[in-house]
Amino acid sequence: MLEGKAVIGETDMLQNMQQDALKLAANALDHFDVTEATEIARFIKKEFDRGYGPGWQCIVGRDFSSFVTHCCGCFIYFCVGSLAILLFRGSAGPDAEATKFSTSDALRA
Repeated sequence: MLEGKAVIGETDMLQNMQQDALKLAANALDHFDVTEATEIARFIKKEFDRGYGPGWQCIVGRDFSSFVTHCCGCFIYFCVGSLAILLFRGSAGPDAEATKFSTSDALRA
């Protein structure tokens, strides 16, 4: 259903992650009605958690604004018709703290 219909607005993901996000959105739209935004978001989030580790957030809807902090390489915003999908990995999780300290240690060395 999604082939050729998704329009990526903003992203900093690697191409293969982008393709995974688009495929998962297509699968979600095959299983859920477009009006079931919460179910679509839950499906995409859980699959990204499973495939890329925990901490992913997904927002799906027709009219929303956002301002989020995300891990580098872990953000995509795209539209399928009038449905917008925002998928990102938050930067305040346990991995962010570990990265913060290891980066600081690397800078001191």
